[in-house]
Amino acid sequence: MSETSAPFAGLFVLDLAWVVAGPAITRVLADYGAEIVRVESATRVCTSRFIGPFPNGRFDIQKSACYDECNTGKRSLSLNLNLPEARAIVLELARKADVVTESFSPGQLKRWGLDYDALSADNPGLVMLSTSLMGQTGPHAGFAGYGNAGAAVGGFQTLVGHPGEQPIGPYGPYTDFVGPRFGLIALLAALDERRRTGKGCYLDVSQAEAGIQMIAPQIADYAATGRIAGPMGNRHDCFAPHGVFPCRGEDQWVAIVARDDDDWARLAQAVGGEALSPDFATLAGRKAVEARIEALLAGWTAGQTTAQVEASLQAAGVPVHRTTRTEDALHDPQLVHQAHFVRLERSDGSPSVVEASRLKLSDTPARPVRVAPFLGQDTGAVLRERLGYGEDRVAALEEARILQ
Repeated sequence: MSETSAPFAGLFVLDLAWVVAGPAITRVLADYGAEIVRVESATRVCTSRFIGPFPNGRFDIQKSACYDECNTGKRSLSLNLNLPEARAIVLELARKADVVTESFSPGQLKRWGLDYDALSADNPGLVMLSTSLMGQTGPHAGFAGYGNAGAAVGGFQTLVGHPGEQPIGPYGPYTDFVGPRFGLIALLAALDERRRTGKGCYLDVSQAEAGIQMIAPQIADYAATGRIAGPMGNRHDCFAPHGVFPCRGEDQWVAIVARDDDDWARLAQAVGGEALSPDFATLAGRKAVEARIEALLAGWTAGQTTAQVEASLQAAGVPVHRTTRTEDALHDPQLVHQAHFVRLERSDGSPSVVEASRLKLSDTPARPVRVAPFLGQDTGAVLRERLGYGEDRVAALEEARILQ
């Protein structure tokens, strides 16, 4: 794929975002040819650089897998935005940018004089996207936190867990990974609108509100019936069995589901014995004795390896898959076939392994063009190439500690 054939070739994005929610959006644009300049600072290192894993288990803010995953293909510009001179550089870059993204606390950019009105004053075609926990306006706009707090506000924490036990919520900062999917679609729509009209716009993405879309069935059910959804463990309203069952070995499990009565018939044939009872032939019958069926399956799977259970049930047409450990994902046949993991090399020769694009475009496939940057490694180059700064000016800014 030539550089000019990439869908976003020529698109210049100034990325002021933090951690995952904002950088995950621009990583997609980078995969498809956009130039992304990631603004960060050594005075307050991005949280994602502190999140592992790290090569050989040795902590190094320059080699964080979390940071690499969201910033592969980008360039790093180091600016201390607490200084007015640094903010003036952002204003200069914004005049040349197609897109600006940010994820500071609501109101912070306005206090710095870097809100949309300021950044677009000399660039009416600018598209700017802000992503925050609760959005930029409203009574809870100032509510701070990460995606785990967004999941709590969105209603997820009380849905994940077992009945009668303390809620545990979904793993990690859930809405940090949901919000970017909605943010990306909104950004692409805004770019399409600008292509047709020449006009930019400001996009306000609330992580919590984006997350709520993922529990629309529970909300609709409440609206229709008044029933408040609660934790169900691994069970499902419409399927039985639907769970995770132990296999031979330490902490080995398989996930099994019968989507309908035909699935159950095939599963019962594989298990044999009591599973063949006509009492279990219908969903209603299985739901009435769900715990009994789960115990039956657990007894059957416990004497086998995950590979044995997976092979026999997949051959029978029953949905099943072993639970995958992190290291197993690298060797999963489907992911290997899709070339899902991309190995890149840093300037010091150390490897960086990141996920490929989740999108498969036949004519213009994604291609990471460079490994995630070391902090500030492109500062001088960006200032020279984008703003025409000379070496003396860059050196003076470095001496004044503006470029840190």
